[in-house]
Amino acid sequence: MTRELVYTGFMSLDGVVDSPGGTVEGHRSGGWVMQTEFVPEAYSLKGEELAETSALMFGRRSYEAFAPIWRDSEDHAAYKDLPKYVVSSTLSEDDLIDGWGDITILRTVADVEKLKQSDGGAIFIHGSAELARTLGDADLIDRYNLLVFPVLLGAGKNLFSHSDRPKQQLRLRDSDTYSNGVAKLVYDVVR
Repeated sequence: MTRELVYTGFMSLDGVVDSPGGTVEGHRSGGWVMQTEFVPEAYSLKGEELAETSALMFGRRSYEAFAPIWRDSEDHAAYKDLPKYVVSSTLSEDDLIDGWGDITILRTVADVEKLKQSDGGAIFIHGSAELARTLGDADLIDRYNLLVFPVLLGAGKNLFSHSDRPKQQLRLRDSDTYSNGVAKLVYDVVR
């Protein structure tokens, strides 16, 4: 049995995942999640994920954006002692942030595949659009936990690849809609 690899994130209706909470990536419409009416139940998926998460995974840029904030955040305290994996060919051990638990650098898709074969529970990928596209194309992502926001952004980082690839069937596990127009869509990858 392999560990489940889950992508979780906020996405615009047109598939953009770039800069939902701010302008870290420099998207001209950054912060689009915060510009949507706040309805607490629309974020219940994030609380549900905490119970399932046994490890976190990031690409380098998302790690560099989240680590300094999440390490000291009360909202993310449950993540502090979880193992964390950063997939990067350029990050060095000296670049890792102190005081945020065990952090391991993975260099290749093969390293991620090997991690999936190890013992343990679900690994959740936060942010990291480029990593998610690469791992999706390598058929390593098992589930997508998406909160889709009622906004069209046009340009920006997309979660899904636009390259020609074999069809990948998804099965809806859970869904809901909220008064602010946000839709929760949880899909399992069918193999």
